[in-house]
Amino acid sequence: MEVVRTMAKADIRMPDDYLERLSQLGNRTDEVAERVLEAGGEVVLAKVKSRLSSVVGKGTKYDSRSTGELEGAVGLSPVKVDRDGNHNIKVGFSEPHSGGVTNAQLANMLEYGKSGQPARPFLKPAKSASRAECIEAMKRRFQQEVDGI
Repeated sequence: MEVVRTMAKADIRMPDDYLERLSQLGNRTDEVAERVLEAGGEVVLAKVKSRLSSVVGKGTKYDSRSTGELEGAVGLSPVKVDRDGNHNIKVGFSEPHSGGVTNAQLANMLEYGKSGQPARPFLKPAKSASRAECIEAMKRRFQQEVDGI
């Protein structure tokens, strides 16, 4: 008995108007990518701020000395294109901090803990919790951009 396997062939054609809009996007790709990334970044930023607020000054052995400076320093970077042509946006902390350590160091101490201070993660949980919402926000923004062409 011989088994013959054949592969099915399917032609899928996108609607002409959609293809035309995508082709028009060609010279606007960079600006659209920036707006799409910013839409997703805003979702992640909001989640990071919320999680950070929920851990700063909580569960400490001594009275909190929080000034709110770390929470005010979190923000989005501008969209940048790396050497491979990929567009990137980052959630991070601006500097400097007035307390002798950098905002990045304070965030690291909160996230991972230190001697005598347990970890109070906020970045990793924010990343996990915002993933699906971030993707949806970027999809919506991309569709708005394509529809606007």
